[in-house]
Amino acid sequence: MPAIREVIDVDRSPEDVYAYITDPSHLPEWQLSAVKAEPLDEGPIHAGSRVRVTRRIGNREIPMTVEFDELDPPHSWDLHGISGPVRPRTHGEIEPLDDGRRSRVTIEIDFEGHGLGRALVPLVVRPQIRKELPRDEQLLKECLERPGT
Repeated sequence: MPAIREVIDVDRSPEDVYAYITDPSHLPEWQLSAVKAEPLDEGPIHAGSRVRVTRRIGNREIPMTVEFDELDPPHSWDLHGISGPVRPRTHGEIEPLDDGRRSRVTIEIDFEGHGLGRALVPLVVRPQIRKELPRDEQLLKECLERPGT
C-alpha cells in the first residue's frame, strides 16, 4: 500500500513551521491521536534523537518510541518507529511560498506492524490515520497561525 500523504499551506515561514513541527512538546497540540510525547535524550532534537509517544489507537493508549533519522532544517525531517506494535515511518517536507512568508507542508506516513500491530495496521491504524492526517494538518495550520504562536 502507498504511504498516506497530505499537503497544507500555512501562513508562517518555513523556519517557524520546522521549529514547531519537530519539537516533540507540540505533538499533542496538533496530532489528534497523540496523548503525550517525551524526549528520551537531552538537548535539542538531532538525527538519532528518540521520543516516546503515547497514542490513542482505537480505544487503547499505546506507547511507542520513534527516532529521528534525518533533520534538514527548515526543509525536511524523517523519523521511524523503533518500538511498539505499530511503527510509523514518516517523511515531512516544508516548501517556502511567497518569498518565505508562507509554507507548504507535506507529510507522508506509512506503518509497519509487529505482533498485534500486524492486524492493527490494516484494520485500525491506516483507516484512522487516513481520516486523522488531514485534520492533524488543519490543526497544525491553526496552531501556527494563532496570534502569539
